[in-house]
Amino acid sequence: MNDLLYRFGVAIGIGFLIGLQREFASGRDHGQLKFAGVRTFTLLGLAGASAAYAGDLTGSLWVLVGAMSLVGALLVTSYWVAARSGDVGMTTEMAAVIVFLAGIVSYYHQVEMAVAIGVVLLLVLSLKVELHRFAQRLTREDLIAIVKFGVITAIILPVLPNRGIGPPPFDMLNPHRVWLMVVLISGLSFLGYGLAKIVGPRRGIGLTGLLGGMASSTAVTLAFTQRSKSPGAGPLVRAFGAAVVVAWAVMFIRVLAEVAITNGALLRYLWLPMTSAALVAFGYGLFTYRRLDDEGWEKVPMAANPFELGLAIRFGLLYAIILVVARLAQEYLGQGGIYASSVVAGLADVDAITLTMAELSQPGGAVPLSTAGHAVTLAALANTFVKAVIVVVGGTAALRKTVLPGFGLILLAGLAASFFS
Repeated sequence: MNDLLYRFGVAIGIGFLIGLQREFASGRDHGQLKFAGVRTFTLLGLAGASAAYAGDLTGSLWVLVGAMSLVGALLVTSYWVAARSGDVGMTTEMAAVIVFLAGIVSYYHQVEMAVAIGVVLLLVLSLKVELHRFAQRLTREDLIAIVKFGVITAIILPVLPNRGIGPPPFDMLNPHRVWLMVVLISGLSFLGYGLAKIVGPRRGIGLTGLLGGMASSTAVTLAFTQRSKSPGAGPLVRAFGAAVVVAWAVMFIRVLAEVAITNGALLRYLWLPMTSAALVAFGYGLFTYRRLDDEGWEKVPMAANPFELGLAIRFGLLYAIILVVARLAQEYLGQGGIYASSVVAGLADVDAITLTMAELSQPGGAVPLSTAGHAVTLAALANTFVKAVIVVVGGTAALRKTVLPGFGLILLAGLAASFFS
């Protein structure tokens, strides 16, 4: 019964939040409320869950179909009345349909999906002005780039095999994972480009570094290193460097979060080096960001084409080469040297070695907590070293000048803190 009430509560909560947003938006935009406000949307969420529940109790889907038909008829009538008065927008009516369906989804034990639907809907409704502004600033090149990104994401990525392509060391070459890195790089380029269009170049680039670091600081490094060579990117390069270092800082915080979830005892040996490196990285990124000129940002030319597939593929190939080199080093070094293996593994992926050490250092495990802590620290610093190499090899001189001092400070802070811990 408690679980049932929880699912109904989620459906009601989604309806309430969407109704609150719609009532606020209607009052601000038109000075009068449309057909649905807080109460109506709350009832729509409740109606969706109730219809699904009644269908289960009666053992007939016709109850659910009847409820959906009734709600649909009411929405059609509402739209017809509104259209006669000259309001042809369908946003509120479509939101009502989604809230009703989210209530059904929540009832059928898909609470996480229902919440995700509600959050996305709330964001889309709340960002009306920003989305319209973004759409008005789009160019033909932007639309073509979006189509290309959709092709590599929705068509190519799903059909690639999600397994190694041969014996060691080529077992590390997973086509799906390598292409996913290409998608991430392209996606982060889009994120930065889109945020810059919406909130301006300066804030957009900073937000990309912060948010992108939560997913992949390597992809952020690759994306901004690629963009540093784009035509007209000169005035933005220092901002790119600040965003890259901020993404590295987020990586250290992400490592701490993973350890806290999987093996809290390991935090004793990790919190000092990871926190020190993160604070230094955040501090350097903020210092660099604050030194950027305040004037002229709105006139800074963005890349004409935010989707440069050739460069993204080249950086994806670089990622694949790093994977193979790391696998070869493991073959020759063996698994006996934990520190050496951690450094080699960190060259390709810090998350995998972090989770492995957290597992092996569990009570009764094969690796002492102190050894595991040093191993994860070395892996994180090795991963940062690889990203610095990416900047050196693929970036402009201005980007190297911005990023490398921060890398040196991060390396010193991490090693010193690891020694004292």
